[in-house]
Amino acid sequence: MTIMKSRYLGLDLATPLVASPSPLTGKLDVLLELEDAGVGAVVLPSLFEEEVESEALVLNERLETGAGAFSEATDFFPDVELDHLGLERHILLVEEACTRLTIPVIASVNGRSAGGWVRYAQDLVSAGAQAIELNMYDVAADPMSTGAAVERAYLELVAHVRASVDVPVSVKLSPFFSSMANFAGQVVDSGADGLVLFNRFYQPDLDLETLDVTPRLELSRPGEIRLPLRWIAILRPLLPHTSLALTSGVASGADIAKGLLAGADVVMSTSELLRHGPRRAEELLDELETWMAANDYESVGQLRGSVAQHTSPDPGAFERAQYQKVLSSWRG
Repeated sequence: MTIMKSRYLGLDLATPLVASPSPLTGKLDVLLELEDAGVGAVVLPSLFEEEVESEALVLNERLETGAGAFSEATDFFPDVELDHLGLERHILLVEEACTRLTIPVIASVNGRSAGGWVRYAQDLVSAGAQAIELNMYDVAADPMSTGAAVERAYLELVAHVRASVDVPVSVKLSPFFSSMANFAGQVVDSGADGLVLFNRFYQPDLDLETLDVTPRLELSRPGEIRLPLRWIAILRPLLPHTSLALTSGVASGADIAKGLLAGADVVMSTSELLRHGPRRAEELLDELETWMAANDYESVGQLRGSVAQHTSPDPGAFERAQYQKVLSSWRG
């Protein structure tokens, strides 16, 4: 029997597959199905500070509808479901998930202000979240902000949240920092218990008919795993006591095996589960277990880090771009 147990952010997981934030993890019935399909943990949809503020403004406007019009109407309010607005919606989901699920529930936060990051992280922990994932999704478009200033703001934020909650904290990073290895180490030194590599930036598009900027969501593709795979392998020996999660481009059990071989503690999936539904998690784990048995791996622990940079037959390959070799490999 292959042992599939893993450990992430100090939490014991039955399997190394984690369902990362998506519309699927925002529904209690789907969370229960994901658990039944074998995922080791779930990360709930991110709480975006601007979304919470926007919904609060809408609620305020609806509650003030008719105020001052007629004295007879001052006790009338529109039918508003408070549990389904703003912060309360996220808190309710955390409470229900933690009550109904037996696997770890991780809450995700994306703030806009330092106070917002801390306040919402505390609220979600109070609701029962067993860990917090800081979803660092931001575009540094201000030409007056230097790279050093952007990094410093990130590090201060991590330190503030770490000091404000008593559960593990992971940080979901983008791949666009100029010295990733150095910055990753600084994030850990600032208090992060784990790193999630990498955040995907959804790029807008232009509508040629209306000339409007339009959102365009494209699910990840299998080849996208190579970028986080490289950095997991590089960072594993540099951060031996830090939890590492690989995300992006995970489409098969073989991809999960690659992430674990490179040194990830867990592998996260979003797009594959959105494409095929929560039961796909069971198939992914079956594929992983079949591959492990065929290659004589008895446990996830034995598999993990077997091909990290310090254990690879060609450790420098993770650092070198090797453009010439890649280009010459093309066969038309």
